[in-house]
Amino acid sequence: MDVSSVTQWLGVGVVALASVLWAEVVRDERHWLAHQWPWLMPKHTLHHRLFRPDLSVVDPKLYRESQWHHDVPEAATMILAGIPWVVLLGQGSWLYGLAAAVGVLYSASFLVAGMLRGWGLALQTDITHQPGPFPAPPAQWHVNRAYHWRHHFDDTNAYFCGTLTLVDRIMGTSLSFKGKRVAVTGASGTLGRALLKHFSRHGAKVIALSSHADSVAIEVDGQPQPVETIHWQVGQEGSLAGLLERVDILVINHGLNVHGERDPESVRQSYAVNTFSAWRLMELFFQTVRGNREMATKEVWVNTSEAEVSPAFSPLYELSKRALGDLVTLRRLDAPCVVRKLILGPFKSQLNPIGVMSGDWVAAQILAQAKRDCRNIIVTINPLTYLLFPLKELAVSTYFRLFSRRSSRPALLGPAAGIPLI
Repeated sequence: MDVSSVTQWLGVGVVALASVLWAEVVRDERHWLAHQWPWLMPKHTLHHRLFRPDLSVVDPKLYRESQWHHDVPEAATMILAGIPWVVLLGQGSWLYGLAAAVGVLYSASFLVAGMLRGWGLALQTDITHQPGPFPAPPAQWHVNRAYHWRHHFDDTNAYFCGTLTLVDRIMGTSLSFKGKRVAVTGASGTLGRALLKHFSRHGAKVIALSSHADSVAIEVDGQPQPVETIHWQVGQEGSLAGLLERVDILVINHGLNVHGERDPESVRQSYAVNTFSAWRLMELFFQTVRGNREMATKEVWVNTSEAEVSPAFSPLYELSKRALGDLVTLRRLDAPCVVRKLILGPFKSQLNPIGVMSGDWVAAQILAQAKRDCRNIIVTINPLTYLLFPLKELAVSTYFRLFSRRSSRPALLGPAAGIPLI
């Protein structure tokens, strides 16, 4: 086979894949429009009335009716949007026209499935609405049941995608903070306060977790506004267990930087604060995930910092943060909810008075990336980190996946686990 033939068949494959992607984009955009345009809303509202929180069908007759008013027209729109590409590309080459028809056939499968459900012949083909326990938390790149559940019962103005999450990621609707209860450790620090402020601006109910005696306040419309503040100390993570039951997003942000110190006490404190305290909080939070709702809505964000891959000119800070980073990578292979890493460069704070980024700007970037479902949130001025960290994370997670296994034993915290409390 000569080079031109190989190139032609590669082109055909690209067109076929693009036609399927186009069909998905059309479906997701139509879904979004159904929440914006009054003439589409009534039929889509009918779809939302069909399911209980466990995704069981409220009324089988209403379910069949909704297929003809919602799912079938949606699939028809996908087909109609693909036909012009078949005609246009088919004029240049019948092979490309045939490749473009793949998207039309793909869309037709949804049309047939909707019609079968409308006739009451195939109720179980609606994969993202099947009842029962979720096998996994919300997926990042494709829509699973936990992901789509959030559109029905978390925020109907987010999570619009049907199969691939591309459109949500572009629009910033992959994660909604509206009404979420968000707790932030290290809340008295520069980044902690900034995160609380930006979460509050996005409609979240914020809780400050601080080791300082003073209550935390954030600036709202130029005025200080008190925040619910819970005081705790490193080594007393268990005292937060009750609070974590009602928290949707836990941001583990506290840390300690001993700078150039390397004495035994500095080693102990660095690992106690930066590594084991964060690990215990993460495990306590995981224990609050007991059902579908918690699996779909709860998240833990861990600030491991850019020190995972770059020097921070503070050896113990680097060592303890890298250890935390590896523990998070290992644990989220089978975590019961979404786990995000915050890989942050030098921002100006008490821990790093020579930082070059503002904490407020960093917090805004963190939330912007989270809304696009970035699981590794990188905010830094160092371009190498954007290259090195994903490679490091891929290599380490692959190694852990190959040479470790899931344990059915319950998590042990504190002395029982051999971890010293201070």
